[in-house]
Amino acid sequence: MIKFGPSGNSLSFEAEGHTHTEEAAAFVKSRGLDCFEYSFGRGIRMTEQKARSIGAAFEREGVEISVHAPYFINFANPDDEMAEKSYGYVLDSGRMLRLLGGRRCVFHPAAQGKDERAVAVGRTMDRLKILRDRIYAAGLGDLMFCPETMGKIAQIGTVEEVTAFCEIDPVFTPCVDFGHVNAREQGSLKTARDYRDRLEYMLGRLGYERMKHFHVHFSKIKYGPKGELCHLTFQDEVYGPAFEPLAQVLHELALEPYIVSESGGMQAEEAMEMKRIYRSVAL
Repeated sequence: MIKFGPSGNSLSFEAEGHTHTEEAAAFVKSRGLDCFEYSFGRGIRMTEQKARSIGAAFEREGVEISVHAPYFINFANPDDEMAEKSYGYVLDSGRMLRLLGGRRCVFHPAAQGKDERAVAVGRTMDRLKILRDRIYAAGLGDLMFCPETMGKIAQIGTVEEVTAFCEIDPVFTPCVDFGHVNAREQGSLKTARDYRDRLEYMLGRLGYERMKHFHVHFSKIKYGPKGELCHLTFQDEVYGPAFEPLAQVLHELALEPYIVSESGGMQAEEAMEMKRIYRSVAL
């Protein structure tokens, strides 16, 4: 089954007086949602005891939890010492994910920096092969590590680049952020054909079994000439992308991803709306 849920806590979570992440499990479940993504974006500061407590709450409610690794990761950085920190961020996120009881760890691959694009992508590819080895050595090979498509042109993470990274090893599963794709491609996702072209490309390279349960981030995103500027809500009528054509294509291709709403402050509500839209298409 496709799973829908929020990235972090929406404004309504706090408006209802909730303060602890453990409460997010019942909050999400009460809205008919299936999953929740916890972000370590600013760093991993959670204790092991807290992780186990959160994991127990989500297990009780039957809600799946994923994590987003720190935003500082950059496997294209020419400095080997900085690359070591990136390995650590991903592996530490994986260890916390294990304590939380989840299986999916999303991470940003890299930034281009001052290098030529091909050089930066090649260095990222080489570093991800080392990351693969370290994942297995750490006993984390049963988890899913998800390099994400990125929204700024200066970042490494086109659909094609993320697909190539995932060809390295089955431990990598794509995270396709369709808002990011639309932003970096200046409004490219308008029709079902636009979504189908990208998904069929990935299916052709990775195969159905690798793609069936891929990871998705979705929100409308404002963009400029250099790509992503900020996350919006479905009320926006200027930037897109729209979820309806994606829902149609996911149903037609029999794909069952884990879909996370990253809308600005309306994550839970717009996850609910995406689930409603998908069900109306799938009837």
